[in-house]
Amino acid sequence: MSGYLSDIVTGGKSLVTGLAITAREFFRPVVTEQYPWEVPTMTPLFRGHIELIGNEETGEPNCVVCGMCQRACPSVCISLDGKKNESGKGKVLTRYILDFTKCSLCGSCVESCNFNALRFSRDYNLASFDKNDFTMDLMKRLEEQNRCKR
Repeated sequence: MSGYLSDIVTGGKSLVTGLAITAREFFRPVVTEQYPWEVPTMTPLFRGHIELIGNEETGEPNCVVCGMCQRACPSVCISLDGKKNESGKGKVLTRYILDFTKCSLCGSCVESCNFNALRFSRDYNLASFDKNDFTMDLMKRLEEQNRCKR
């Protein structure tokens, strides 16, 4: 019987403690963002998926198809191809595919790039019911960004 009463006293104490916390928080300002109607502010260290960086003058990607990003990726989510440059020096990027369903956003690809060709994007609202929407052709995205700048 004494165990029963002590359970009631302990339960009553926890109930009063919970109600006190609720009453205290009720009068504090609201910190919830009304997401679809209010755009959240992105922190400077936000990491979206990777994207190619284009040359300032030509708009072409800075990538020289060395393949370091592809080798550094532990998730094996990057595939790229290039062709020999017509001038005979180096390669030209022809295809850069990112499978974002595999990407762990570790940043190894960005860190391993010595040619300032990759960065993290500022895209945060990536939602879809189709898996194919997350296989991104970064060459096409760079071309679209260049068209928007003009």
